[in-house]
Amino acid sequence: MNCIIIDDEEMARAIIEKIIENIPQLNLLKEFSNAMDAIKYLNQNEVDLIFLDIHMPDFTGFDFIKTIKNPPKIILITSDKDFAIEAFEYECIVDYLVKPITKDRFEKAIQKVNAMPLPATSVINKSAGVDNANEFYINIDRRLIKIEFASVNIVEAKGDYIHIKTENKNYVVHSTLKKIEDKLPESLFLKVHRSFIINTKKIIDIEDNSVLIGKDVVPVSRANRPDLMKRLNLL
Repeated sequence: MNCIIIDDEEMARAIIEKIIENIPQLNLLKEFSNAMDAIKYLNQNEVDLIFLDIHMPDFTGFDFIKTIKNPPKIILITSDKDFAIEAFEYECIVDYLVKPITKDRFEKAIQKVNAMPLPATSVINKSAGVDNANEFYINIDRRLIKIEFASVNIVEAKGDYIHIKTENKNYVVHSTLKKIEDKLPESLFLKVHRSFIINTKKIIDIEDNSVLIGKDVVPVSRANRPDLMKRLNLL
């Protein structure tokens, strides 16, 4: 079972790593001192289990879970007992370990992991699934910036980057159109061209093979035009 550790305390990571070494079924791939580096890693790699601290600078464990799509099984590790009820609102959270960690308690958590199927969604309540979420996060200069879905006008692909244009600000992110398309709710967004995704609620005007959104004229390909027309509430 491939796993990673996310904890800002070096000593805590060392203790968890030592326990993992004595559990043959666990294969530690990597450890991280902050959530942002872990998110980058998970964008490129798949893991089966995450050992996750709740309290980390600038980004809590719960923020981390809400940021990643379809998270794997997670064991929370913390010195704070006060978040246990909130923790189990998330289907992906298997167990809640309070520091200092003992080997026996750790092994019981792994037994729970083995007995629990992989969750299909991240949260039971309104944050479960992309269509019911309200926001996503982008990484800009090692800062995670929250963007509300409803504020996005256009997403444009330019080489190895995407330009996200919102009502008030534009962002450039090293990513692909496909990756962000998977995170955007289909109820709001539509790919109208190989280089453009638009928020259909922000359309001001349509003329020939283009749409006007804000001050931007966006091309609509012939192949995507029928899907766009289906979205419109035509008289």
